Formats: sequence, C-alpha cells, structure tokens
Amino acid sequence: MTHPLLTALAQARLRDAPIFVRWCELNGVTACPAAPALVARFVTDCAALGVSRLWSAVQDISRMHVSLGLADPTLGGAAASAMNAIAAIPPPRSWPAPFKQRFSALPYDIQIHLAAHEAQRERALRRAQNDAASARQKLAALEAETKDRESNGNEAATRDQD
Repeated sequence: MTHPLLTALAQARLRDAPIFVRWCELNGVTACPAAPALVARFVTDCAALGVSRLWSAVQDISRMHVSLGLADPTLGGAAASAMNAIAAIPPPRSWPAPFKQRFSALPYDIQIHLAAHEAQRERALRRAQNDAASARQKLAALEAETKDRESNGNEAATRDQD
C-alpha cells in the first residue's frame, strides 16, 4: 500500500511538469529531484519543441522543485547554457569580452530581459547620434548662410566706397 502523501506528490509531479516527467520516464531517470545536467540534457533532446514551449517546460521544472522545497536545477550553469545554445541570444555588444562569455550562463529569462534592454539602449543611442548629425548639418547650413551674408555685406560696402 502506497502512502497517500506519496501518491499526491506523484500526481503533482505529473500535473506540474508533464513533458519533463514523460521524458524522464522514457529515459529511465527520476524527474524529481533532477540534476542541472539532466535538465540540460532534456533541453538539448527536446530542442525541436521550440524555445517558447521548452522555456515553459523548464519553468514547470523549476516550479515543481521549488514547491517541494528543493534546489532549482534550472538556475544557471548547464541548464542555462543548454537553453542559450537553442535560443542563441547574443550577448550585449556594449559588454566587455569577459562578461560576454558569462552571458550564456545566465537564466534564459534574464538573457531576454538584458537583450531587450540592450536593443532599447542601441535604439536610443542611434536616435541621439541621428539628432546630433542633424544638428551639425543645421549648424553648418547656418554658418554658411551667415558667412554668405557677411561676404555679401562686405562686397556692398566695398562698392559704396568706390
């Protein structure tokens, strides 16, 4: 006879992370607790699901472990690197090289946030550069116009003296 608590936990596992649990059953490994390397292998094996469905499954794995008071195997390390390999989010261009290498170890949701922030920063930078170029052009046109007026004024004054 199985203890009712164990039965409830098993049902919760099946409900919370069905894709991962089924994958674990097919591969003969336990779904909970899962090692980060196992989550990374799951991510790599199930890459055909696509990034959005895969990320949803990884979040389910995280919730399942946290709800049971276990360490989250999806945070950083192998799982994050595997997710990054599939998502292929480039590190921010503004980051120094040593930090770019660490970017792939960040969790996927943080990578998405940083990539969106970097894109917004680059748009603002391009906008500021375009505004500066436009201001330089207006200044050059104004200087040329002032120079023309001064030279035309000098020519008129020279004719009056003759």
